[in-house]
Amino acid sequence: MDIEKYIKIWIEEDIGKGDITTDGVLENDFEGKGIVYSKEEGVLAGSIFLPYILKNFGDFKINFLKKDGEEFKKNEDLIEIEGSAKGILKSERIILNFLARLSGIATLTRKFLKKLNNKNIKILDTRKTTPGLRIFEKYAVKIGGGFNHRFSLDSGILIKDNHIIFAGGIKNALLNMKKNKPPGMKIEIEVTNLNEAEEAIKYGAEILLCDNMEIEEIKKVIEISKGKCEIEVSGGINLENIEKYRELDINYISLGALTHSSKWIDLSMRVLKI
Repeated sequence: MDIEKYIKIWIEEDIGKGDITTDGVLENDFEGKGIVYSKEEGVLAGSIFLPYILKNFGDFKINFLKKDGEEFKKNEDLIEIEGSAKGILKSERIILNFLARLSGIATLTRKFLKKLNNKNIKILDTRKTTPGLRIFEKYAVKIGGGFNHRFSLDSGILIKDNHIIFAGGIKNALLNMKKNKPPGMKIEIEVTNLNEAEEAIKYGAEILLCDNMEIEEIKKVIEISKGKCEIEVSGGINLENIEKYRELDINYISLGALTHSSKWIDLSMRVLKI
């Protein structure tokens, strides 16, 4: 991970040519403390990256009262930062934005895991991530207890509906992929009904992605796929209905919502003059 290149962009975006207010109000710098605290409950994620952010603003002592993956309550102190008062003020918004975004993803992931309550089914993220933040958002999913699907197009095979259309059908798509696949990679293909699943199994699919299928039809796909391929389910799954998938003999549930629909956790910072 080249963390520095991301942080440089965040600093340029937020500070621009300089913090006019902080430098104007504080003519001299001094030691201060910033305390990140919660305004609602959640799961902390992203704190391990704070040293990389803060070193751009001076020398700081960081006291982690909560660690990534730990749950916190409303009005709980999470992290203490001691050092340059100017540095604390200049880095405040970057830190809070980053932690709020990643903690929101980790919190939602944890909620899905608790609702599903089946350790045999892995909850996966997708590539529906904020441009430029994928590596961090997928980290947050793992901190919440989920697993990462493909990080990028070179890290796995997933034949989707548009691939199938351009290839001229499921058969052609799978036969071509079998000829050209990198060693060690499994071939996953998206199917939307039982007939497509049968054809995909016949021509060598190793993972079936059942997309937006009704539970009764998923059960039929499970029956015909036993011992032949793994099953992933996706589409239309939310916190209100994920419990319905608990008893299915499937391997994965993939949820774009983990990253594209997670709510930021409300965090804030109070400061003290040392």
